[in-house]
Formats: sequence, C-alpha cells, structure tokens
Amino acid sequence: MAEPAVPVGAGAAERDALLATKLHLPGSRRGQVPRPRLTERLDEGLAHGLVLVCAPAGYGKTALLADWARRGPARTAWLSLDSGDNDPARFWRHAVAAMDRVRPGLDARLGPLLGPPAPASLDLLVTTLINELAAGPHGAVIVLVLDDYHVIESAAVHGSVEFLLQHRSAGLHLVLASRADPPLALARLRARRQLTELRAADLRFTAGEAAGLLAQVGAGPEGGLPESAVAALTGRTEGWAAGLQLAGLSLRGQPDVAGFVAAFTGSNRYVLDFLAEEVLERQPGPVRTFLLQTSVLGRLSGELCDAVTGRTDSHVLLEQIEAAGLFLVPLDDVRGWWRYHHLFADLLRSRLQAECPGQVAQLHRTAATWTARHGLVDDAIGHAVAAGELTRAAQLIEQNFDAVHSQRGEAVTVRRWLAGLPAGLVRSRPRLLLAEAIPLATSGGLAAAQQLAEAAEAAYPGGTDEPFEPTIGRAGSLLVNVPAAIALVHGYLAQLRGDITGTAEYAAQALAQTRDGEWILRSVAQGQLGIAAWLGGHLAEAARAFADAIIGRQAAGLPTWRAWASHELSRVQQAQGRLDEVTRTCEEALEAVAAAGQAARPAAGPAHVVLADVAYQRGDLDDALRHVTEGIALCRSFVYAAPLATGLATLAWIRQAAGDPAGALAAIGEAVRAAPGPPGLANPVPAQRARLLLAQGDLAGAERWTRESGLRAGDDPDYPQESGQLVLARVLLAQGQAGPARSLLDRLHAAAVAQDRAAGMIEAGALRALALAADGDEPGAVTALADALVLACPQGYVRVFADEGPAMAALLGRLVAAQRAEDAAARRVPLGCLARLQAAFDATPAGARPRAAPVVPGIVDQLTSRELEVLGRLAAGSSNRDIARDLVVSLDTVKKHVGHVLGKLGAANRTEAVARARQLGLIP
Repeated sequence: MAEPAVPVGAGAAERDALLATKLHLPGSRRGQVPRPRLTERLDEGLAHGLVLVCAPAGYGKTALLADWARRGPARTAWLSLDSGDNDPARFWRHAVAAMDRVRPGLDARLGPLLGPPAPASLDLLVTTLINELAAGPHGAVIVLVLDDYHVIESAAVHGSVEFLLQHRSAGLHLVLASRADPPLALARLRARRQLTELRAADLRFTAGEAAGLLAQVGAGPEGGLPESAVAALTGRTEGWAAGLQLAGLSLRGQPDVAGFVAAFTGSNRYVLDFLAEEVLERQPGPVRTFLLQTSVLGRLSGELCDAVTGRTDSHVLLEQIEAAGLFLVPLDDVRGWWRYHHLFADLLRSRLQAECPGQVAQLHRTAATWTARHGLVDDAIGHAVAAGELTRAAQLIEQNFDAVHSQRGEAVTVRRWLAGLPAGLVRSRPRLLLAEAIPLATSGGLAAAQQLAEAAEAAYPGGTDEPFEPTIGRAGSLLVNVPAAIALVHGYLAQLRGDITGTAEYAAQALAQTRDGEWILRSVAQGQLGIAAWLGGHLAEAARAFADAIIGRQAAGLPTWRAWASHELSRVQQAQGRLDEVTRTCEEALEAVAAAGQAARPAAGPAHVVLADVAYQRGDLDDALRHVTEGIALCRSFVYAAPLATGLATLAWIRQAAGDPAGALAAIGEAVRAAPGPPGLANPVPAQRARLLLAQGDLAGAERWTRESGLRAGDDPDYPQESGQLVLARVLLAQGQAGPARSLLDRLHAAAVAQDRAAGMIEAGALRALALAADGDEPGAVTALADALVLACPQGYVRVFADEGPAMAALLGRLVAAQRAEDAAARRVPLGCLARLQAAFDATPAGARPRAAPVVPGIVDQLTSRELEVLGRLAAGSSNRDIARDLVVSLDTVKKHVGHVLGKLGAANRTEAVARARQLGLIP
C-alpha cells in the first residue's frame, strides 16, 4: 500500500534549502592553499569567452575556483551540477537561479520562459538571457561557474550552452569545471583565442604549494616535515591534491616519516586506497561506522543522518568530521547540508559493501523514507531503486508525475526515472505507462504513445485500482483516474490525426469516467469536446465546452492550462464574430496569469496574439503592433506553435497595411515555418500567405497555392478548409471568373449562415459583394455589402473590407452614393461605420508610408529598405534593444543591420554613419 502522499507544498522548505546548496559558493576549508599562479591565469581568462578547468577527480578544481571566486572582483554565480540537471528545463532553471543571486530580477524575467509547459526550444531563453545581460549596467560582469560539468550528458543542454557561447554578451563569462572535455566546439574557440584551459598538469601542486597544504593539515611531527619528505611526497603523488591531503592526514603523529613516505608508490588509485585505509583505520569506532553508514547519501544533514544511522547527535558529529579535515564539504553557510568528497565517498561505499553488504539495502530504504517524507522525490526514488524496492520507486514516480511534468515541465526527469525501472515493471503498471505516453503524445511521438496507451488499457486490472494520492492533490492530477486518462490520450491522438468523431467519442468517454474533484481531467475532456465541436462547425457547443474547461483548470490551480483553454475559446468567439467577447476572454486570461505572479510567462502570449488580431480587425494598427510584439516574444517559447504562427501572420498584415510589403512577406514566411500541421482551421497560415501574395499583386503565386492544395471551385463548403476556399474565390475574381467565384461564395455564405458563424458570413458576404459587382449586378453588390456591414459594424470590423483594396473602395463609394439616394438597403449601415471604413481606405498611418531604398551616388553597395529603417532609428538615438523591439527582430539581427550600415557608409561608429547619411541625403 502506498504511503500517505505529501500534501501540495509539503517539503518545499527542504527542496528550497537543497537547491540553495547547489548555488552555494564553497567556502574555505582546511588545507586550502593560495595558488596565485593559477588564479592569475583565471583572471586572464576573463578576457576570453570560456574558461575550462579540466582534470580527473581530486585535482582541486572546485577548491581552486571557489578560492578565486571569493577573491575576484567579478560577481560570480555558482552552480554545482548533478545528474538531475540533464533535464534541460531543470538545468536552466538552476542556472538562472544562480545568476539571479548576482543580478536580482533575472529569475522573475526568465523563469517563466521555462514553463510549464517546457519550451520547445531553449534558444529564446538563452537569447533573452543574453539580451538581459547586455542591457545591464555598463561594465557589469557575471561569471557563471558550472562545477562538475562532466555529469551532463544531455545533447539539448550541451547545445544550449554552445548557443550561449556563440552569442554571449561581453558581460558574461562562462567557467566549466569538468573531469573530461565537454562536447563543445573547443577547437574553434582555441583558434579564435576565446578559450582559456587549465589541465591536470597545471593543477599539480608544486613542492612549495605541497608544503603549505601539508602544513595546513598538521602533517608530520612537531616542527613540520623535512623538505626531503615534502619533495618525496610531491613526487610520489605527482602533485595530486587528494593524495597530498590524504598523506597529510596519515602523517599526523607518524613517528617514522621517512619510512611512511617510502611505503607507498604507484598509480593514483593505489595511492588513494593506501592513504584512505590509513586515515579510515585511525578513526574511533563510532566515527568510522558513521562514515560508512552515511556514505550512501549524496547529501547529508543532521536529521537525515540521524534517520539513517539511528543516532541523535549526527549534526555535532558532522561538524567534528569537517573540523578533522575528513573530506566533508559544507554545502551552505549555516552547516545544514554537507557532502563527502567524491573520491572519499567512493572509497567509503566500497568499504561498506565489502564489510557490511547486508546493511546497504536497509540504509537506502531508510533514506528513501526520510527523503520522500520531506519532498526530496529525486533522492527518494534513487534510494528506493538502490534498496531494491522497485515497487516503492514506481509508486513515488506515479505520485510525483503531475508535479514534475505538469507543474515544472521536466519531462526528461520523468524519462530518467522510468529508465531506472525494469521494463516489465513499467508495463505492469498503467500509471507508469501513462507517465511515459503523455509526454510522448504532446511532443509528437504518436505511434509510441498509441502503443503505450493500449498497453495501459491492457494492464488496468478490470476496473480495480490500488490506493493512489498524487502529491499535488486530486484536482490537478492526470493519473488519478486511469480509465479517464487512457481515454484522453486516445482522444488527443485522434485529434492529431484529424479524426473529429474519434476525438469527441473518447472525450465523452473520459468525461463520463471522471469523479468529483478531478478538475483537470474533466477540463481536458471538455477541451477535447470543444475542439471536436469547433472543427465540426458547432460553435455554440464548442464555446460552452471551452468555458467549462476554463472553470476546471482554474479550480485545479493551473494558470498555463487555463490560459490555453481561454485561447481556444477566443478562437471560437472570433469565428462567431464576437470581438467584444474575444477581448474580454483574453483580458481575463491575462489577469489569471498575472494573478499567478508571473505576468510575463509564455502562457500570456496567445492572449496577446488574439488581442492583436482584434485590434487589427478594428483598424487600430498601433495597438495591434503593441500586442503582437509582446505576444510573439512570449510565444516563441510556448510549447504549442500555433499561437506563434498566428501572431506572425497578424504581424504580416500589420506591415502590409503600414506599407511594408517586404516586411510582410518576411513575417508570413516565418509564420509558415512555425505553423504546425497541414493547412486548415487549426493552421490557417498557408491560406493567409496565399491571400497576402494576392494582395501584393502576385496572382500566379496565389493561384499556384490553390492548385497545389487541391481546391476546386465546385467543391462543397468545408468549414476546416474555409480559409483556403475564400482564397480560391479571391483568385477566381482576380482571374475575371466572377461567375464561378460568385457560385462558390454563395455556398460558403450559406454554410456560414447555417452554422451561425458571423465571421464567415462577414468575409464571404464582402467577397460576394465584389463578385456581384464584377458580374455587373451593382444593386445586388450594394445590398450584399450592406448586409455584411450590418453584421460587421457593431463589432468594429474594418480590415476585412479595407484589405480587399481598390475594388472594395470603389464599391464602398457606390454604397455611400446609394445611401445618399435614400436606398433602403444602403441606409441600414450606420454613418459612423462608413466613416471608419473610408478613413481606413483614405489614410495610411503616420510614419508608415512605404519608402523604396534610393540609389545614392557614391555608395558602391546600396542600402536596403530595412537598413534605411535602422539608419533612421540610429539618427533618432535609439538603442539596439529599442530598434529590436520596434522592428520585432532579435538583438543579433539589429547588430548585423547596424554593421552593414556602418560598412556601406564607410563609418567607424553611429555618429559618423548618421553624419555621412545626412551628407548623402539619405536622412534629413
């Protein structure tokens, strides 16, 4: 039977204290010897991009770097790595926390970019970090030390560190301490003189340094060691710090120094065994027993050691062991946590296994119980596996899956846990199978997720279940109800396959199986029902389902999930043509995210993207640009790519309306690359690109897309393909085929009316008016346009008409004339609405008129239009960061543009470039 679950928030203090130990800059310890020849090398290394301190265990890497960091002028962020940091989300969460200690505020700004959900790419996080550091106080420097980097095996982590090195700002220096060369581009960094290296040969103690170390640990008879003995020990150990320290401990009170020094020789491994034997055997029996029993612990505290050893004075004993110099390293300033030196811990564990093999499992078992009770789940699972209690480890994984995956986005950690269990055990437990299937499904591993879901179904024992209490509580758990979770995985996979019926059936099945209080399961099921209804054109039903999903996710305390349900609801409301409701839904989502204390988290991105589209449709280009700029930046790290693609498409239309066709094509091109899945309702970006091509006069490009998409004028209306069919109607009109266009638009309009989709009625109605006008039916065209405007005006629609260009402007003029002539149909349109439309046609927003790049005599390489934009902002005194924000590009892109401007104008700096540009007449 499972132990009582840790309530939500239980163990938080212990977890926070344990994280603090990873960020703790090690203090001076007994035997520390100043090594100025090496610290000077490290100081010089700050002029380069990377400092690598690489040597086998026991060479004093950590001690050297800690001593240097304490003495150095730069602000040092320290992170001691362990195997758990192979999860990219966890690695960067810890790295950002470390840097936040020396640059307060970084964690608040960057932490939300790590999820949940986990980001699809770490590039945005690292880019944002680089930009934040570059925007810091002039001359401010952060040194990030990553200790024990050899434990990192994750390609994703290595790739993100490589990206940081390639694009780092001058205010960041990276220092790695490792037992082996990291898989980074070291050769390239050497060639560019961007790498400083300290190797084993550099770290070996000289005779003088060895004398200092041996004196610090009180080695030899009173009066110190003879120089000959120091030289002999230095030679025998080859300057190996661990060997020298062990030798010093062994020599305490040794009457025959010369005989002792002569007694050992050989490899480091032999020296270690020999000297450690000497040190260990000299300890009092209780201390020796304590050392052996606590060697199973990766980190030690007094309370944990009391639990494992049965003592009540472990904290006092730990302090005595540290004072004796027995390789015990404090991990914080208050002596709450320690660890043994890795080499010493290895020797202790080996001796424990040799002398007391029957105790090892019980020690791990006790440690697993204590760490689980205190919320240290990673340690608890490791100890349970080491104790051979695999079922207990499986239960811990199941109980903590939701907290680690859903709340912290650490899917890699879950995979690591599962990899430590036998495959047969995993396949016998449906919750473990679901814990493996859910991350696979959301990351695109459809076939594998399908097999795991089927295996979970087969493993579920006829509706019976063992007691289960997730650590985050029942409300927020996906695994609390196995049958419902299995149905939801099947439903999600059906959705990805485009199986609307299957999605709805599995969602209904899951909903029927949920129990009271299982809020997140109910909300996910309702969300799937909403998607199925939306894709089927049943908008009112979809809106109700998404509204219910929002309530469930709010009750479960998951703001990111709630924000996503709000995004889905807002898209349905957009299809209903209810822009006021869309605005309200998005603003409530932003308030919910802000209430969670992280207003800038990626979950806010989709809401900003939708608000941008609403502002654009209403003709407020400034507000649209403000929202889309913020939304795109946040969505770049969102696990779902659809909002990013939608935001980029909106940016394209904003640029097009502002007279920047090249910028519009660039944005829509990026949107196409970001968009997920095939063209359709869930991915309207390809259709938007074709429509933009047509708006820019590229009829051939738009016609090619409709042909390649298999669209035909005689096709029946299909709501998921409506955006493409409307593009086809525009292409037919541009080709002079008004009759086929009108016939298609009649059917599309009728389908939208039948499903009460006002947005479809407005857009199809506006195009029907153009088709009627092109077919010579001016009265019918005026009436059709009036019908569309009567629907559109109360919600403030402008761009759906204005983006149709001169033909629509002419038809609007005919409607105004008909209204003046007292035409009944035309008089239904409010005058204020007509005024807004006319203003959109007549005026281009101030400062947004298109400007071609002039050919300037005296310049060999002419400036592009984008470089002229950058030049204008340079003249206005804008910083690179401000330019990046205004143009919605990265800081690196701006730097490249500035470099091109300087090069083409033959200028050494911004001031010269602006002066030269004024001489040439490029700027006023």
